[in-house]
Order: sequence, then C-alpha cells, then structure tokens
Amino acid sequence: MMARCIQLDMECAAICYVTAQLMSLGSEKAKELCKICAVICNDCGSECGKHDSEHCKECAKYCRECAEECRKMAA
Repeated sequence: MMARCIQLDMECAAICYVTAQLMSLGSEKAKELCKICAVICNDCGSECGKHDSEHCKECAKYCRECAEECRKMAA
C-alpha cells in the first residue's frame, strides 16, 4: 500500500539533492532540473496526500511547497 509513496519519497529526496547541488554550482542545467524536480515533488505530494498518517500529510505539504518553488526557479 505504501510502496509507491516510499518510492516517490526517495525519488523526491534524490532529485532535490541533485538540483540543489547543481544550483549551488551555478550550473547552466539547473533550470531544467528545477522543472523535473517540480514534477517529481508534485507527484510525491499527491501520493503522500492520499494517506492519513501525520507524516504523510506533512510530507505532502512540503513536497507541494518545493514543487511551487522549483516552478518559480525554472521560469
């Protein structure tokens, strides 16, 4: 039941880390990664939002916030 949620959590954490690293390096590809990061964070937030645990609700909130910030940075 939680397998997709856990998978997306790990993907979200990985892409956020890589995106932040490339942004800190001033990479020309950072905006492209921000677009991908926004999609993955949004997917993670949507999946976590389906579950009733407090942890999942908190995760969904922060994933959605991260997706929004990534969209702004990618613009």
